[in-house]
Amino acid sequence: MSVIEDKLKNLPENPGVYVMLDKGGEIIYVGKAKNLKNRVRQYFFNSVKTEKVMAMVSNIADFYYIIVPSEIDALSLENNLIKKHKPRYNILLKDDKTYPYIKIDLKSVFPTFTVTRKIKKDGAKYFGPFMGGINVYETLDLINLLYDLRPCDKVLSAQKPIKPCLNYHIKKCTAPCAFYESETEYGERVKSAVAFMAGDTQQAEKTLKEKMADAANNEQFELALKYKQGLNSLDKIKLKRITSLNKFLSADIIAYRADGIYSVVNLLVVRGGRMLGSRNFSFESATLSAGEAVSEFILRYYKKGEEIPDEIITGEEIDGEELLAEYFKKEFSKSVHIICAKQGIRRQLADMAAVNAEEHLSVAVDRIKHKDDMTVKACETLKEKLNLSRYPKRMECYDISHVSGTDRVGSMVVFIDGEPAKAEYRRFKIKTFLGNDDFRSLQEVLSRRIERLYTDPEKFPKPDLIIIDGGKGQLSSVKEIFDEKGVTGIDLISLAKREEEIFLPEKSDPVVLSHRDYCLKMLQRIRDEAHRFAITFHRSLRGKRALSSVLDKVKGLGKVKASAVMERFKDISGIISANKEELMQVDGIGESIADEIIKTLTEEGLK
Repeated sequence: MSVIEDKLKNLPENPGVYVMLDKGGEIIYVGKAKNLKNRVRQYFFNSVKTEKVMAMVSNIADFYYIIVPSEIDALSLENNLIKKHKPRYNILLKDDKTYPYIKIDLKSVFPTFTVTRKIKKDGAKYFGPFMGGINVYETLDLINLLYDLRPCDKVLSAQKPIKPCLNYHIKKCTAPCAFYESETEYGERVKSAVAFMAGDTQQAEKTLKEKMADAANNEQFELALKYKQGLNSLDKIKLKRITSLNKFLSADIIAYRADGIYSVVNLLVVRGGRMLGSRNFSFESATLSAGEAVSEFILRYYKKGEEIPDEIITGEEIDGEELLAEYFKKEFSKSVHIICAKQGIRRQLADMAAVNAEEHLSVAVDRIKHKDDMTVKACETLKEKLNLSRYPKRMECYDISHVSGTDRVGSMVVFIDGEPAKAEYRRFKIKTFLGNDDFRSLQEVLSRRIERLYTDPEKFPKPDLIIIDGGKGQLSSVKEIFDEKGVTGIDLISLAKREEEIFLPEKSDPVVLSHRDYCLKMLQRIRDEAHRFAITFHRSLRGKRALSSVLDKVKGLGKVKASAVMERFKDISGIISANKEELMQVDGIGESIADEIIKTLTEEGLK
């Protein structure tokens, strides 16, 4: 403790960020402080601590700090460091659901609504998230039914019209792409649709009823039935409104509950005065108070790009509400009111979120403990059982896939703290030789991976443990590359599928773990994921090659049009299932070429 005691004496009183390290030099916690001296000393001298804080402090072997000019700079730096290092004791959101949103880019030509699960800083409008029984695709159909907006997502030109597709002929679209109406006329309907998505359902109900009556009067009974179904969908949306809520209220309501070790956050989502639903997040937190936990959750949650509401309501007192509001304005150019609700409807909403948080905590603890056994604790135990040099926070597993030496690919999957980090997965095409040789394929993939340690460490950070799918031979071939390139500080093992034996370099006998052992189960998960990822990539390449081979035989289909077809249908199965009208929706594909494609597929026995 002498190193820490010396540093504590010399802490400055400036704002900044502090970084806690364990005995292996691993970052385990990142925090921000208005006054570094007061904040950091709390961990070591404050007598009142939660169990989780005590557990974290017992693992601190060292720390360092970074002085910054202001609290807002500390917020930004803290977020960046947590995003980069994913420290174990910080709040890392792992909600198992990604909810859909409806997106419209009003700057595009003849804008259209689309469904997305990712929010980007692209200037588009996003509505959602859709949860709690409101179906996003039903809502999208309702928008198009109400306002006659084009249902496709083609990128259109303001100067060059194109031939209308099947949707126009079956009266599902007014074909603005063919300039059958002006941008101004179309734009007025878009404005009405945006108002509807913002909560104005009265005009929408009136429009649907008028259209239903007109269709019935003209004996278009199928169309009248569609409008009737649209009214039913609208009723579902209206039922989500809480009568006492202002119809313009757009807010997220956050409640936090903890039992000393495990913590949960409940998030209620209100948009346009309607309760859209609820999300629960479970985590382990080293924060000292409920207010700090809510503050940190807010920073983590909206850093992920979730839609930012006009208000964030909580029942907890949060230190630095003005600082958070300033952060939102600086980071997202958005004014957000952060409210600790005391009375009225906002207090009722905060209480509702608190009840949900308490309920989730009561049922989630057992699940969290089991998850810990399967992930973080399995990593800790694996270090001991295999005598690894470090805690395997970042594990990478490699596999090779091919058929008789063709379409040879390698996969790299990444687990962090025992859980998949899918954004970190990578694929490799084998380039340096022909034929069927898994050993050389692994050597090529690992050589390229090791090179990226030095050329692109941001995208390819150094792993703690590399796992090879295979036995002693595969392990030895990769060890040759490690020795050749002088790689140090990375543990290396292989997992042989038949007997599930674990091989280590320099050891002739394998390590055999019980099939009930969580360590082995974790290694099996990452190995199976690497195998799945490699096969998926291999099949994709094989499908594209088969599609390219067929398209080469189509008369009158040049390279540019063939590329457009490949981009649209991706693989051979996609084009086999396509009909003539769908083929003609591809840019440059007219009726005669569509007929030639179908003819070629038939001659090849594929259609």
